[in-house]
Amino acid sequence: MAACNSNQPIKAVSTKASPAPTTADLYIVDCLLPGQVRQLGGGTYLTPRRPILTTAADCRIRGGEYVAYDRANYKTALQVWLPTAEQGDAEAQANVGEIFERGLGGEPNYAAALIWYQKAADQGNARAQFNLGTLYEQGLGVAKDKILALNWYRKAWGIPQDNLIYQSAANNAQAEVREQLQKTLDEKNTQIGLLNKQLQTLAANNKKIDEEAKRQAEMAQLKKWITGIDGERDKVIKEINTLAQIREPQINKAAITASQNNAPEVKKGNLQFGKYYALIIANQQYEHLDSLKTPHADAKRAKQILEDKYGFEVTMVLDGNNSTVMRAINDMDARLGDTDNLLIFYAGHGSRVQAGGIETGYWLPSNATPPPDDTFWVSNEFVNRHLAHLKAKRVLVVADSCYAGLLSSEPGYLFMGDKQAFTEDYIRYKLPKKSRLLLSSGGDLPVLDNAGNGHSVFARAFLDALDSTKGIVSGPELFLKIKDQVSERAKAINFVQLPEFKAIKGTGHEVGDFFFVHK
Repeated sequence: MAACNSNQPIKAVSTKASPAPTTADLYIVDCLLPGQVRQLGGGTYLTPRRPILTTAADCRIRGGEYVAYDRANYKTALQVWLPTAEQGDAEAQANVGEIFERGLGGEPNYAAALIWYQKAADQGNARAQFNLGTLYEQGLGVAKDKILALNWYRKAWGIPQDNLIYQSAANNAQAEVREQLQKTLDEKNTQIGLLNKQLQTLAANNKKIDEEAKRQAEMAQLKKWITGIDGERDKVIKEINTLAQIREPQINKAAITASQNNAPEVKKGNLQFGKYYALIIANQQYEHLDSLKTPHADAKRAKQILEDKYGFEVTMVLDGNNSTVMRAINDMDARLGDTDNLLIFYAGHGSRVQAGGIETGYWLPSNATPPPDDTFWVSNEFVNRHLAHLKAKRVLVVADSCYAGLLSSEPGYLFMGDKQAFTEDYIRYKLPKKSRLLLSSGGDLPVLDNAGNGHSVFARAFLDALDSTKGIVSGPELFLKIKDQVSERAKAINFVQLPEFKAIKGTGHEVGDFFFVHK
């Protein structure tokens, strides 16, 4: 069990950059830049210090201040962002909310996160609006409310309330709530019926009961229970009646096609998708761990499909050590623009570490030592911090390794379902929003390295879907194409494997999506 694959050798990215930064230089830190000296009229003044996310090396070069990387301590990050947040900066407020949600000293403070997200959301910050939605969807710091969560997602997405896509998702959510409320109502009706039956039995046997006081007490208690449950039933009925029931017209799927050369820019009509880049990391041969069988084959086929059929510019790292992998992720930022797309495909060993009530996932480079020695492991925190720092509009991480789902603890999409229509309207609403998404081969569990005819079971389904798809396919649509295939093929060899698709919160996600545009 593990992750991915290859047969023929592939030329990997060169690791002989000179001079090479240390791994500590590659970490993303909360940097406080010095103020700028500005001219106003005949005088000068110094602006306040500015917080940014950047690498440790860049922060030093620019004369900034930061605390050496410590993934378990967010107090220093809070000190960097809080003053700017208190001045009303929406981005800083969203960052402060994410710091509180992650937890100071390991303990999340959802109530504080809610306050700061609300401040930023009220100013129209899409990231904060999305984060609020996840809190309501999961019931963290607030009462769980799927419909309210949907509404915050809608605002983050930027669509009006009467939009058909939103109404479709809202109707599905309301149907689930209505079904649960109806179930509760049926239970209350059953309880009331049983209690009334007992009450009638006591009343019928009134003359046969000698202990009058006891009988009266029992009847009074039963009446009290009936009154209480009856009130609860009325409350449920009231909630059911407040749910909107909308007549929804059928949404027609738009047949969308796109063509492109190997040129950087991808367009479809007046839809601008930007440039497409891919970073493929495939670790098969390990120095200190059992080697895998399939990551190189998975990487080779992924590179061919992405380049030939989708016009990606692909960077490949095969059997990279921790420095090579971390540098490859760091170097992508220099190539990406604000409207571009990045696919990060990882195939290899994965592991996890439990510390202070927090479970952290890792990608294991070729020089990784066996657990619990995580000296050369690449943490999810390192990956996520870079995802927040990258300029790209859309990023999709496809991770085929054990415990890959730990890269994000967020819920799946309420806007995603088997009945979702991925129309041109869907693309038009999603396209302007930033996305940081995870498609993992499994959740917090081991995954197969075989069962895919020379590939891993997950890579086979993922690559087959990309190879056979025409037109434009979105991230959720691709996930729906492969999830059942993976689980069924794994089940055929008596193994349970369930792929996951979800947002990576805390990395700048704004309810956007990732689109593969076939040539």
